[in-house]
Amino acid sequence: MTGDQAAHVSGGSDVLEPSYDVVVCGAGSSGSVIARRLAENPDVRVLLLEAGGTDEVPTVTEAAQWPMNLGGERDWNFASEPDPLLNGRSIPFSMGKVLGGGSSINLMIWARGHRSDWEHFAAESGESTWGYGPVLDLYRSLEDWQGVGEPSHRGSGGPIFVQPAPDVHPLAAATVDAARAVGIPTYQSPNGRMMEENRGAAITDLRWRDGKRLSVFRTYVTPYLDKPNLAVVPHALVTRVMFEGDRASGVELIHRGTLHTVTADVEVVLSLGAIHTPKVLMQSGVGDEGELRRVGIAVRQHLPGVGRNFQDHLGFDCVWQFPQTVPGSTQVGSTLFWDSGAAGVDGPDLFACLGPFPKSTPENVAKFGLPDNSWCLFGSPTHPNSRGRLRLSGPDPSDPIRIEANALSHPDDLKAAITCVELLREIGNSAELRPFVEREVMPGDLTGAERESYLRSAVTTYWHESGTAKMGRDRMSVVDGQLKVHGLGNLRVADASIMPRITTGNTMAPCVVIGERAAQFIKSDHRC
Repeated sequence: MTGDQAAHVSGGSDVLEPSYDVVVCGAGSSGSVIARRLAENPDVRVLLLEAGGTDEVPTVTEAAQWPMNLGGERDWNFASEPDPLLNGRSIPFSMGKVLGGGSSINLMIWARGHRSDWEHFAAESGESTWGYGPVLDLYRSLEDWQGVGEPSHRGSGGPIFVQPAPDVHPLAAATVDAARAVGIPTYQSPNGRMMEENRGAAITDLRWRDGKRLSVFRTYVTPYLDKPNLAVVPHALVTRVMFEGDRASGVELIHRGTLHTVTADVEVVLSLGAIHTPKVLMQSGVGDEGELRRVGIAVRQHLPGVGRNFQDHLGFDCVWQFPQTVPGSTQVGSTLFWDSGAAGVDGPDLFACLGPFPKSTPENVAKFGLPDNSWCLFGSPTHPNSRGRLRLSGPDPSDPIRIEANALSHPDDLKAAITCVELLREIGNSAELRPFVEREVMPGDLTGAERESYLRSAVTTYWHESGTAKMGRDRMSVVDGQLKVHGLGNLRVADASIMPRITTGNTMAPCVVIGERAAQFIKSDHRC
């Protein structure tokens, strides 16, 4: 089967009609949800556009092969500007360029976000449906959780199959035991009561079954590929939104090398992720007027927050070498959340995932070495204070986006990183984990300037890019509580870019909620 044939099997089409009711841009963890929910009404004609191609490849479908997607053709391969605060380093930012978006190349972790995250969303937006109670109800209706206990918090019978990490590496259970020994309570699930507390450790929830990845596209869109009112078109790069006055009227896109325009009779929805969504908005004349004029783009709507508020979970590896007799795995096995004691923190402000596989930045690999038979605790502040910015490098859609990540630019983030690494070293060097340790590889017992240098060389992405078209009511907000772009009609944003602040833990599950909410808002507004 050729790549093009595979694309057709998994929902690809070369046929673009001139007009649809709703055009959804991006087939990732939010866009796939929106397209499916709207297409459930046979009278609504939905177009789902995706710049990437087929997901019918082993590196996507086989859960254990996820590392092979990073840096490849299904990765946008973004990178930040070299940063003097990081010893001149550039951080790679992987994002999915494939049907399913990030959910087709990620580690498949299902992490709902903390109670405090959703309460913050509701407070910032003034929209009560973003509050923790309504979101918990939504999660319970969506899930088909395969674990035990916590019936008041977990769901069964929904479309989203979620299970505790199956055949989990023994290191994972030992890490949970070690966390308990240092005062972190343990739970049956990382997505139940644990997300209402300040501390917790549990076996990770994952989105795969029988060794096969369960992407959001596969879960939501694949069952509807035979519906005549849903068109899914891969290899379609959205370049700008078209307008009639202050109303979005459609999109311009490049499909297999040819420029097309498609009109949207009801709405355009941007679900392109926290890097491409603000890029397309700016290319369409929506953004900070000074920035737009700098690159020669006519201003449609002055929204200074477009491309601002860039956030990610910027993490740090602590690495140990396995004894020769202990094999590793590509599966993330356990998850830890805890509070550092910092003033003004509501909920956990640090978290980590256990990976029974070798991982670190090239700079620290060169300095410390990285044995093939090693494992890591990858920790991060849950809500970093540093904020980055995205800027256009030119007016043409082919001009690359500039990512100014500004990692560790806020002094409190460096303090949090030190606190995070200290606890992870305590856990990794504990008696509970001694059977899995030949030696500590990095960082070791560093202090002062040497420790700070390590952190600036270690910091890298969790691939949770967020916040660049944030929801809210202040002058830097881009969308309102129902995800409508301020000052413009028939245009919404629905992906991680709308997060006022990044959620606690991995972002796939919150993006599903964002997609569900967007679909509900669209249905309510247009009675469709």
